[in-house]
Amino acid sequence: MSHDQLPTDQPAVVTCGLPYANGNLHVGHLRSYVAGDLFSRALRRVGQQTAFVCGSDMHGTPVAVNAAEEGVEPREFALEYHEQYEKRFPQFNVEFDNYGHTDDETNTELTQEFVRSWIDNDHVHEKEIQVAYDPDADQWLPDRYVEGTCPYCGERARGDECDEGCQRHLEPGEVEEPTSTLTGNPAEYRERDHKFLRLSDFQEYLQGFLDRLEGTERAQSQPREWIEGELEDLCITRDMDWGIDYPGDGEEDLVLYVWVDAPIEYVSSTKQYTERVGADTFDWEQAWKIDGEERHGTEWDEAWTDDSGEIIHLIGPDIIQHHCVFWPAMLRGAGYNEPRAVLATGFVGIDGKSLSTSRGRAVWASEYLDEGFHPDLFRYYTATGSGLENDVDFSWDRFQQRVNGELVGNLGNFCYRGLLFAHRNYDGTPEADPSEAVVERIEAAIDEFETAVAEYDVRTLGQVAVDLADFGNEYIQQNEPWNLVDDDPEEAAQVIRDCVQLAKACALLMQPVMPEKAENLWAQLGEDGSVHDPELSAALEEPPEQFGEPEELFTQVEDETIEALNEKLRDRVAESDDSDDDSDESEEAADLPALEDERISFEQFQDIDMRVGEITAAEPIDGADELVRLEVDIGVETRQVVAGLKQLHDTDDLPGTRVVLLANMEKAELFGYESNGMVLAAGEQADLLTTHEDAPLGTRIR
Repeated sequence: MSHDQLPTDQPAVVTCGLPYANGNLHVGHLRSYVAGDLFSRALRRVGQQTAFVCGSDMHGTPVAVNAAEEGVEPREFALEYHEQYEKRFPQFNVEFDNYGHTDDETNTELTQEFVRSWIDNDHVHEKEIQVAYDPDADQWLPDRYVEGTCPYCGERARGDECDEGCQRHLEPGEVEEPTSTLTGNPAEYRERDHKFLRLSDFQEYLQGFLDRLEGTERAQSQPREWIEGELEDLCITRDMDWGIDYPGDGEEDLVLYVWVDAPIEYVSSTKQYTERVGADTFDWEQAWKIDGEERHGTEWDEAWTDDSGEIIHLIGPDIIQHHCVFWPAMLRGAGYNEPRAVLATGFVGIDGKSLSTSRGRAVWASEYLDEGFHPDLFRYYTATGSGLENDVDFSWDRFQQRVNGELVGNLGNFCYRGLLFAHRNYDGTPEADPSEAVVERIEAAIDEFETAVAEYDVRTLGQVAVDLADFGNEYIQQNEPWNLVDDDPEEAAQVIRDCVQLAKACALLMQPVMPEKAENLWAQLGEDGSVHDPELSAALEEPPEQFGEPEELFTQVEDETIEALNEKLRDRVAESDDSDDDSDESEEAADLPALEDERISFEQFQDIDMRVGEITAAEPIDGADELVRLEVDIGVETRQVVAGLKQLHDTDDLPGTRVVLLANMEKAELFGYESNGMVLAAGEQADLLTTHEDAPLGTRIR
């Protein structure tokens, strides 16, 4: 990896987080895959040798659990979804150079090679740990067979991840109040020997790696919190039958943790690509491996900057720790190249509510296609609606507005008007050179495109052609060539020549985000070959002398279509909400915690110092999905407090809110901020406690 500005002379590998082969794809899933495909195409456009690879994640407990529910073997269950994904991605013009899966022979062999290299280099040790066990089912409980409470933030958590709270990876035995998902009964913790990758061996390396890492801000900053202090080792084995066997003698009852073999599929898929096309076309070893010499310390780090490939990962926001802590350590321990950049997307919601596949609160990939919408419309909408790292909300209304306004009314309108006028009056491109102003504007668009590649700016890469068309529309309106044909034919020819050149530039610049529509426009221009082949500089090359009558690139999305889709989505969300409400009503009493049997004395209560306070400032904490930093005025002083309110309250509305503060709570440090007290709230929705009347700030609660 060079860290020179992209493009470089080294081969690049672009990957997307592997989809779990256990459910249908929805619009939230597609966000990172569209972004990965777009960025791969943009890299090639600027001359970077690039392989875009991925695969289905076949292993892990989610697959095993769902397969058991359907009464089939895990491999059969996972392959069905793998084959569905193989067909679905191309339907959205997401075209991987290789799409494999984690249970194939290549990944099995390569994963075991990785683990053997860790063993040989003394990075693996055995430790007796607490593992959840279900005595009623008489079996050990790996990962998703366990649910409970996160020991770090107190939110509901799965066995290996606090998915509803701090997003932290959890090791076996860490979940508090464990419950078996098999029987619904409390689980027990029992002693069990497991294998660990000694992440502490890589702590100093990881600190340097994060200093070098490029990509989105969250992917660069959030992992630092996990590697500060004592870095916990990673348990790399699990007690289950489904997965890749641990390659050690006498360990036939253990399989490798899914987050061992899943990222190694990135390497395996690249290797399969090379085996198919040949090393002269793309050499997977040059991209992934460090040369075979024994290296240590700074020499090893220099090897990373000399002759290795450019590895770029596009992932969802919930797997940052796996890609920025575990994965680089795994690569380092096996002598492989480190990622150059990690780009983490934001979350995707549906009409203001969080996506919930289990409750059907989603817009499915198949649903979008069944409505007859072109895939490039979705690609443009999801890639350019917001910055890659920002959370986005899918809305059929906004989809219609942006398609009709930006694609139909702007890009499509300009290209059709300009080419139609050229065809009817000149049978193609008029005999004139492009004007200096138009050449400069196209050059500026090319510069913007190249800068966006170097800065991993997916949104700008998707938007640059539409912005250029916006310039074209203003240009054609200002010059009114329809009035110049008779009065000043030479000037008319000049204006239309400029419009044809702009349309050609639009085709090349829009290709990464709308590849099929770009190919259509390229063909309408009468260009030879494919729009995917030329370099970006071809935007300034002379268009063909002749071309036929153009067609509209885009069609209007009608109000009736959107209203029908909104109605369908409203019914689905309402059904989901009703399900939630019914569940709440029927289980309300059961959900309330039992009263504590142990009483406290009045004297003990007197020791609890609760004060009336007022929030004077509030700001979200970067990298923390739940936490906000508050300043709370309690009369005698203003306290800094960290509270988990981000998902449940609008941060901007919190200043001025009266609260009750537990003032003699022990100080704590959360995400690098000291929390001096606790704001009291009721229930899962964090209903902030306050006073009925205007008690003076600092008044003690008695």
